[in-house]
Formats: sequence, structure tokens, C-alpha cells
Amino acid sequence: MKILYLACNMGAAGDMLMAALLELLPDKQAFLDKMNALGIPGVRLTQIVAEKCGIRGTHISVLVDGREETCGAHTHAAHAEHTHTHEAHTHLGVQDAAHTLSHLALPEKVRADALAVYKLLAEAESAVHGKPVEQIHFHELGTLDAMADIVGVCVLMDMLSPDVVMCSPVHVGFGQVRCAHGILPVPAPATALLLRDVPIYSGCIEGELCTPTGAALLKHFVNSFGAMPVMRVEKVGYGMGTKDFEAANCLRAMWGAKDTDNDAAIELCCNLDDMTPEALGYAQERLLEGGALDVFTTPIGMKKNRPGVLLTCLCREQQREEMLRLLFMHTTTLGVRARACARYTLQRETHIVETEYGDVHVKMANGYGVSREKPEYEDIARVARETGKPFSEIEAAVKKHRTEAE
Repeated sequence: MKILYLACNMGAAGDMLMAALLELLPDKQAFLDKMNALGIPGVRLTQIVAEKCGIRGTHISVLVDGREETCGAHTHAAHAEHTHTHEAHTHLGVQDAAHTLSHLALPEKVRADALAVYKLLAEAESAVHGKPVEQIHFHELGTLDAMADIVGVCVLMDMLSPDVVMCSPVHVGFGQVRCAHGILPVPAPATALLLRDVPIYSGCIEGELCTPTGAALLKHFVNSFGAMPVMRVEKVGYGMGTKDFEAANCLRAMWGAKDTDNDAAIELCCNLDDMTPEALGYAQERLLEGGALDVFTTPIGMKKNRPGVLLTCLCREQQREEMLRLLFMHTTTLGVRARACARYTLQRETHIVETEYGDVHVKMANGYGVSREKPEYEDIARVARETGKPFSEIEAAVKKHRTEAE
């Protein structure tokens, strides 16, 4: 399993995230050539070696008509240095961004990711300003350099194709920031909305460390937020901001793998004493349909000497939030306990066995010095119903064919 872990100790901006991901590629120039050939109006990207606090990384310079944008929060400027003039920007609406993206030579998945990020931004701005999404113009978020950041990150995510994207709690900074609408608190209102349900903290650095664009990209791509998982790190990339602080102003991307035989999982548990068996069974079905690895119940004794049920849902880390949502939606619990656990599994595969009665899938498992197999129950039952033969006769026929094949 390939894991991408993003350390946002100094926040997140689109250009920093793009630069950090670029450092993970073996052929960086191929990405730059691809971006510069897309045809984003007047935009050209170049890679610049940058250093912060003795750490060498990458800064991606986005030139629009030969000029580099310097007045956005991409520079991590403090509020006294953060200025904005309407003449310096091309303001885009949602329809404008969608129109431009539709004319770029992008894979459909990348185009869909970019549109989804713009949708998140538009919805946040709409909620902040109390206007319909169609009337939202992105100001600094909608400039062509920001489009390059969004498209660039979407292209890099597609090129890397991690199985899981995880992220640290996000440092957002504190203080105030000047924008088109005046002086606003940090994090900016749109950023704060985008980071709902994401662990964030203000820290001790004055300035806007997380931009709306950075927040939207994290919200779209990150599967879960928290501590770095156990993983074998293979590559590390540093995306540099332009502002200097006491701490290294960078976003770090760590690329690695997790062993598949020790497949970490999350156990989500809750005690229930006021649900009918039918309602409990329905909740279990919804959890399994939602992608849970396993769902089971255990009889327990609860307070006031009530008999109850312990409902346990086993899932992967990236499924945690969705499973919690389903648990609270479909059960009466007021709280859920979570704990990480190691999950050791045999290597599994499925074969089709042809019998005189019909085809049957056989599940096979190997590893740790053992080998076992079992016909799929649903197939045995289906063939038995179709032929009118006893279940045991169909099962015996499968075993006979497996023995003859060996």
C-alpha cells in the first residue's frame, strides 16, 4: 500500500503543496513540460531551488504574462505586508474556471478533481458572502496562478496515484490578513469553513499560513488527518514558501509503503441497549455496504443491570470518518470508542471451478505455512436451487473437481 503523508506544520498553500509533490517525482522536468503545454492563458511554471533554515527544497514560480504573483497568501505574508489591488488580478467565476478547464488537455479524472476543488472554494465563498455560487468571483483565488496551483496538484496526484493520502493537523497561523474585502481574521473566513472537521491550530506565528486554495486541496484529496502512520518512507519532498520565519517555511510530503501482511485497522465500538434487533441488523448492513472490513455484535451487561450489545465496526484508517457518520446515523449511540489494531491476513485469491452442475467460485488463502480453500456459499446455494440437487452434493462435486485438478 502506497501512502502519501503531508506534514502541514507551516500550513498549506497550493504552490507549496505542488512543489512538495513535485520533489517526489523521478522526472520533474516532464511535469513542468506537461503543465507549460496545457495552455493555461499566459502561465508558465519554473522550478527554483530554495532553502529555509538550512533545508533545501523546491519553490515553483508561476509566471502570468511574465510576472510572478506576490500579493496572495501563497507568500505567507503577515497582514502588514499583505496588499491587494483589483487591477493586479483576473477575477474568475465558477463558470469561467470550468470553461477554461474544459479547454485544457487534461485526463478526465484530473479535470474532475480540479472542478471539485473549485466547487469547494465556491461553496465556501458563497456561504461567507451570502451570495449564490453563480455570483461568486474568486478574487485572488481565481487568478490564473491559482488555477496553475490547483491543476498542478491534481496532475501530480494523478501521476503519483497514492493508495492513501494522510495529513497532519494543519497550522493556520494567527492575526489578521488584508484582502479585497478588508482586514479579516486568520484563518480567513473561507479557509475556516473549508477546514471544518479538520484538526487545526493557531500556533505562535503571525500570518496566514493556510490559504483557501491550500485548504480546498487538502479537503479534496486527504483521506484522514492525524499522526503519521507506521510506514517505510521512500522519498521526502519539501515545498517552500517565500516568507522567512524562525521555523522552516515549508510543506513536507513523505512517500512510503505499508506492509500488507500487517494491515493496520481501526476498531470502532459502541454499547447499545435501546435498539431492536431489526434496527441493529439494518445498521450492520449499512456499515458493510459502506465499506467496513467487518461488523459484529457481542452480548454485554450494561449499567442498571441492562443486557446490551457491543457493536464493533472494523475499518481502515481512511474510512474512519465515513464509518463514524454511519454509526451515528443508524444507531442510537451517543459516543463511539476507537482504537488502532494490527490486522494480519492470509493472501487471498478466488478461482472458478467448473462442475457438471455449473460454475462455482472457490476462495483460496495462503501464508504463514498454511493453505486453505472454501467454495463460495452463494454459488453453492444458487446451483443447488437451479438444479434441485442437495447442497451437500454440489459441495462434494466442487471438492472432487478441485482434487482432480491437483
